[in-house]
Amino acid sequence: PGLRQGLVVAISDTTFIARSLTGRAFSTVVTSVSVGVAVGLVLVLIGMRHAGGQAFQRGLGNMHLLVSAENSGLSSVLNSVYHAEAPDRAMDWATFERVRTTQPWAWFVPTVLGDTYRGLPVVATTDAMFESFEPIPGRPWRVAEGRLFEDTFEVVVGSRAARVAGLGIGDRISLTHGNPRTDAGAHTHNEFTFEVVGVLGETGTSHDRVIFTTTDASWILHANDDPERGGVSEPSELTDADRKITGVYARLLTRPGSELPANYQQVYSQLRSDPTITVAAPGQEIDRLMGIVGNIDGVIIGLAIAVLVSSGVGILLALYNTMEQRRRQIALLRVLGATRGRVFGLVITESAVIGFLGAVVGVGLSFVGSRIVAGLLYERLGLVIEPSVEIRITLLVVLGTVALAGLAGVIPAIAAYRTSVVRNLRPLG
Repeated sequence: PGLRQGLVVAISDTTFIARSLTGRAFSTVVTSVSVGVAVGLVLVLIGMRHAGGQAFQRGLGNMHLLVSAENSGLSSVLNSVYHAEAPDRAMDWATFERVRTTQPWAWFVPTVLGDTYRGLPVVATTDAMFESFEPIPGRPWRVAEGRLFEDTFEVVVGSRAARVAGLGIGDRISLTHGNPRTDAGAHTHNEFTFEVVGVLGETGTSHDRVIFTTTDASWILHANDDPERGGVSEPSELTDADRKITGVYARLLTRPGSELPANYQQVYSQLRSDPTITVAAPGQEIDRLMGIVGNIDGVIIGLAIAVLVSSGVGILLALYNTMEQRRRQIALLRVLGATRGRVFGLVITESAVIGFLGAVVGVGLSFVGSRIVAGLLYERLGLVIEPSVEIRITLLVVLGTVALAGLAGVIPAIAAYRTSVVRNLRPLG
């Protein structure tokens, strides 16, 4: 008999909560969704911050230092590695040669940015980009179709750039000076055409959305922009004044099995003392960037928590406002043997169930939201981000949400606890 009574009680409790939630379905759905939005926002921010940091670090490849003439190391990394925009300043050829020959470099890869094709960045460089630099350490470039450039007016296309622009082997294109989307003075170099000779394999970095060509081709294009230098068409016609470098990927000599050489700090400090150049340690600059983003994340997570708390207040109001309508139902439960404590627990449980439903919605929203944000970052920066949140963190957020919802149900539960049986069982009317 005791087991049967307990089963009846359990079924009655479940039925009571289920009917209460379905009886005011609209309020339950709206409150659960508001909780879910806050939970989803918190989980997206936590997951994207970790995954985003990993993606940015992956794009730096195996370089030790980045040398440029820009105003700051961070802008140098964003422009020369992630191709956010064309650098404002360039390094002259004499400075490039001086830095190249006065340090113990394993390799020293020049890059020239400034041109685009249909909004995609064009990077002029040398064979050393594909022979020495690895977009992901330990994973060298792979040519998916065709070959690397050999002649001046040839281009090799990143995997993402090939898909976006619809480029294939044998296509001929003309490059645009500047970005027509942001630069009013942008113009197309129609007097020169480039042949697509290769498509690179996917690396999952910002380099996938780049079109690569030769430094000689870039210098010839820009020499012809000068009215006094018009007619330049061969590398032999270039002067040192034409040879501008916007960034250099550099790596120092290291021992086998060692990532950084013993003289790394010495070389870094020496280069930083040169006022004509800017030297950046890419990993450190990205750490700085993520620190800045982390501060913003903290504010947004704080706002998300505030939304979550306001959702808890919404649960409180939704339950409290129904108490007047449910007093007769509660009184009937009391007559059937339910204690005040059991009534109190039923309301707390109902509130916690709403929080749990909202948390489940939030986990689903975080999955969808993370994929949307990752897709946008891939479109804009070419970064492949795989957002993920540890199971432990997800469980903590879900349990915290349920606990908050249960806390929000305390005041309505007290109102139910104090419900008078006699007064609320009087005949209606």
